[in-house]
Amino acid sequence: MIAATDELEREVQSFSSLERIALDTEADSLHCYFDKLCLVQISIPGKNLLIDPLSGISLAPLFQSLQGKTVVIHSADYDLRLLRKLGFEGPTVLFDTMIAARLLGAREFGLAALLHQHFGVTLAKASQKANWGMRPLPREMLEYAVNDTLNLLELAHIQETKLRELGRYSWFEQMCERQIRTASIIKEKDPDTIWRISGYADLTPRGMAILRELWLWRDHEAQSADRPAFHVMNNDGLIECAARFDKGESVDPRYLRNSRRTRFFEAAEGAIRLPEADWPKIIRKPRLRTTQEQEHRFRELRKHRDTVAERLQIDPTLIAPKALLEQLSRNEEGALESLLPWQRECLPPLG
Repeated sequence: MIAATDELEREVQSFSSLERIALDTEADSLHCYFDKLCLVQISIPGKNLLIDPLSGISLAPLFQSLQGKTVVIHSADYDLRLLRKLGFEGPTVLFDTMIAARLLGAREFGLAALLHQHFGVTLAKASQKANWGMRPLPREMLEYAVNDTLNLLELAHIQETKLRELGRYSWFEQMCERQIRTASIIKEKDPDTIWRISGYADLTPRGMAILRELWLWRDHEAQSADRPAFHVMNNDGLIECAARFDKGESVDPRYLRNSRRTRFFEAAEGAIRLPEADWPKIIRKPRLRTTQEQEHRFRELRKHRDTVAERLQIDPTLIAPKALLEQLSRNEEGALESLLPWQRECLPPLG
């Protein structure tokens, strides 16, 4: 475990001349409310590094060393978003092994499946949901962390060779470039929709008002304790309590104790007293009327897409998901621009 900045500065010099490095991260989202980077794994030929962000180490030397390099990651979106919060502005070039696997027609493209298929490596499932914030990390978790990146460079080499043989490497580059752009976009949460969890639409408007306040109560409790929201109360529990309060039935979540229990009932009582004008508005999505011409165009697009996907032996949604085909059939603004050049080539002439 590298836990000192000067040690990290020395280690990153060992790959200063390399064009590619393999990278992965481990976070603590199952045990904390706030995303917490707990480990950064780096693999280069002949060396594996485990960097401990919880030690107070500065990751600046690592981020600087990655400039101009190709960073090999499996399913990069979450890792990049996590690292960007800490100041990582890259990568310059991304090689996402999950994207590569999908473009090669893999039906199972999780890292565990790919490592087992190509290298006979079996990742320990127990470590997937382990508490990466604990210190010291047990040996089996350290081995799991190393195995996440140990074979990524070789996997990337295998995949690149196949992608070039199939003439799909430029497709892959386009998708990785889009992944970099997408990860740089901050997703703002809409306060009017964030509490609308599965099952909310079955409640009455007043029940929705109660659910909204209970959701806000849970979110505050989770933030204060820095624990995942489901540790306070799961979604089914919120829905059930909101429905019972709305019907005037007794509610007694016995696992809530002391001041948290008090705040729970205060939130519910406050919602019950809300005037109807302050209840949440029911969201009704406008029904888009499809003309016969648009329906015909959609079927033609889907048929063409599926035919091409079958010939390429890839998932049709890689070319265009159903929702995008519907938007294209209606000539919706921005639909055409959302397609990558290779995806346009796989569809009939659009314009």
